[in-house]
Amino acid sequence: MGQLAGKKAVIMGAASRGNMGQTIARLFAKEGAEVLVSGRKEEELSELANELGGHYCLCDITKRSDVEALAADAAAKMGRVDAAINASGWGLLANLLETTEEQLDQIVDLQFKGVHHFLQAFVRQMMEQDPQGGSLISLSSATTKALINNHAAYIGTKTGSEALIRCVANDFGQYGIKANTVSPAFTESPMTAESFQVPGLVDAFIPKYPLGRLNTSDDVANACLWLCSDAAFVTGQNIQPNGGLTLRGNPQAKDIEAAVGAAMAKMQEG
Repeated sequence: MGQLAGKKAVIMGAASRGNMGQTIARLFAKEGAEVLVSGRKEEELSELANELGGHYCLCDITKRSDVEALAADAAAKMGRVDAAINASGWGLLANLLETTEEQLDQIVDLQFKGVHHFLQAFVRQMMEQDPQGGSLISLSSATTKALINNHAAYIGTKTGSEALIRCVANDFGQYGIKANTVSPAFTESPMTAESFQVPGLVDAFIPKYPLGRLNTSDDVANACLWLCSDAAFVTGQNIQPNGGLTLRGNPQAKDIEAAVGAAMAKMQEG
């Protein structure tokens, strides 16, 4: 029997082919959960829901009304919500001095206010259902602990979302609600596809991982699976399924420039 047999799960941010949200949704369905996937692209969501024998709901996490409708739709279609995971995000790389107000507004709306909307809606749902309780997860980032250059707005909003989760864990644990964050590091995904094509870039990161490789979306999905299972007596924590990156820290700009330069020089020699 699967680890999530009989559970009802919502995965927000699963509307891009092959992204982390879709990986999580597929694992949860494999482990026995009834799954509702959500995001902003109806064609992708419909296809995934059909594949999983589940449901989908369009939702823009930056809009409070959308998120409230998502929670209501999930409860109507599945009867209850035992797990809700927010896998949305925007990997903005911008120097602090060059970050525009428009970029700042966009990332705050997505990675702080959006998380607040998500937690409000699903905490309320989990308090009202019978029996009460469930598991909430918002994906954060290893960069909140292992800083990287030109990532201030991203890191700031992800750090804020971790604080929100800790507050939910403290305030609503009495209702059987677990709340945690999960922090991938540099992961191959649609969001990072262009970066993985840069010669030498991955080489700058590999030595920073004690376990010898970058984490995958599967590693992150397995951490979410455990946290949402009955085996995890864990709340208010930031889980780091990234092979120990935070022990050594991310490479800095000079390290990345050196690795990319060396790779480019080798290509020219060849």
